[in-house]
Amino acid sequence: MNMFARTKDIGLVAQAKPRVGGKFPLLAFGFLLTAIDRPRFSGAQKPYPIELGEDEPVIAFAVDGDARAYPLRILMRHEIVNDVVGGRPVTVTYCPLCNTAIVFDRKLDGTVYDFGTTGKLRNSDLVMYDRQTETWWQQFTGEAIVGELAERRLRILPSRIESIALFRDRYPMGRILLPAYSDADSYFNSYRRYDSSRRPFLFRGRLPRGIRAMARVVAVGERAWALERLVAEGRIEEDGLILSWTDGQNSALDTRDIAQGRDVGNVVVQRRTDEGLVDVAHHVTFAFAFHAFYPDAEISR
Repeated sequence: MNMFARTKDIGLVAQAKPRVGGKFPLLAFGFLLTAIDRPRFSGAQKPYPIELGEDEPVIAFAVDGDARAYPLRILMRHEIVNDVVGGRPVTVTYCPLCNTAIVFDRKLDGTVYDFGTTGKLRNSDLVMYDRQTETWWQQFTGEAIVGELAERRLRILPSRIESIALFRDRYPMGRILLPAYSDADSYFNSYRRYDSSRRPFLFRGRLPRGIRAMARVVAVGERAWALERLVAEGRIEEDGLILSWTDGQNSALDTRDIAQGRDVGNVVVQRRTDEGLVDVAHHVTFAFAFHAFYPDAEISR
């Protein structure tokens, strides 16, 4: 493949950590970050091999009754899980530097792709690659930015970041991703106090005005609402969208032990349909990241 056959803002792609072995696993804080390709799960009501707090955040995703939770404690170490949920091939992703948790449909034009980490960042956001063509993909948008599939987009699927307690309540028969490694000490927050810092790590772009760079925002496509506003109001209804907030979720980017992280709450974004309320694809990210990818968009405060 001609890696640079087509590119997008290649000058903004930075090396995050050293490449190892030529196939893009990356080192962070002494650990090798590799995608999980053969995920194993435990029943939501069964004992879990490492201690998880009831308010610890998970990425919750369900298809046709097949409900799965991916603890951010585990994603912090791997960032990508290639899975099949309810018969649908998906890639579950988390970028700690932008706090973006996104689930993608990894089937494109009849081909199922699987993904890994490149060790690169663009706007401090994870750059993935697919193993079939080695095209680079931007995690924040799902767009291919370098390589054979440049400018194609993966479909973003509705998911939630919620506490494990809420997941268990919603899906008592659901399943929770098991650690890939047996050593419980492998799974912790490597970015202590990161979401309280003044500036994002490894970011060189322009910061948004009128809002802290590290303030959380709820992003739906090219629209965003400050989490601070949603917390104050509890519920926002605009343009057919319903955003709601409840307390009871630890920040994954505060203390080393995520279960001790401060409460940032749970966000749900839905839309009314003839069949009732349905979840809408969204993510709760930092203001600097949203502004970096959508510089002309306003953040509702």
